[in-house]
Amino acid sequence: MGTTATRFKPGDQVFADLFAYVRGGGAFAEFVCAREKAFQPMAAGMTFEDAATLPHSAILALQGLRLRNGRTPEPGDKVLIDGASGNVGPFAVQIAKSMGAEVTGVCSTEKVDFVRSLGADDVIDYTKVDYTSAGERYDWIVDTDSHHSIFRVRRALRPKGVYVTLGGTSVPIFSALLLGPLISRFSDRWSGLLIWWKPFNPDDVATLKQLIAAGKLKPVIDRQFSLNEVVEALRWVDEGRARGKVVITV
Repeated sequence: MGTTATRFKPGDQVFADLFAYVRGGGAFAEFVCAREKAFQPMAAGMTFEDAATLPHSAILALQGLRLRNGRTPEPGDKVLIDGASGNVGPFAVQIAKSMGAEVTGVCSTEKVDFVRSLGADDVIDYTKVDYTSAGERYDWIVDTDSHHSIFRVRRALRPKGVYVTLGGTSVPIFSALLLGPLISRFSDRWSGLLIWWKPFNPDDVATLKQLIAAGKLKPVIDRQFSLNEVVEALRWVDEGRARGKVVITV
């Protein structure tokens, strides 16, 4: 810690999102140097492993369930989480449930039971059912890895419904970025890319810690790899085998 750092003292347990604060990356480094504002204190009783899952994935899940104007799903709303079994999805399912929503998760066949265990009210196996053409309508859709045309997705929205995508393949992403806001201007349904993402926003970090303390949110760690097993860890995630988060331990 530098002499100008005053928020923390040696021995404090902290966690961070280094995305915007470490030049040249350093995601798998043993040591990094970052500015003080990159860090937040860990909640009492939180493990370092659980804390490490929150900065990107849980923040994205929380912000994907809130529009720029502050609107969020209301109790009783039907919310669909596409990609409910990966990095962001398990957080999104639990956060939506904490808001009182009726939650549907979308995942592959082998992960249906896992998504149900997160609290999802219904689960769609995307290898058998395309939710955009199944006839069901939702108040809010969070797409963690978009592969559908934005026009197809909008068919699955109720009046005044919201579709937010966080990432995916190039064509759906560009459509969400460019066409989504334009189409939304002439409709009562909003659709687009999460461009208001604020990495490690302190207010959102506080909200996540409150949800965890209340027992409404629990980080799900699929498995842990050591630092010298980074290649194996990345392969595990890339092959789509993870149920929840994968953590690298130093």
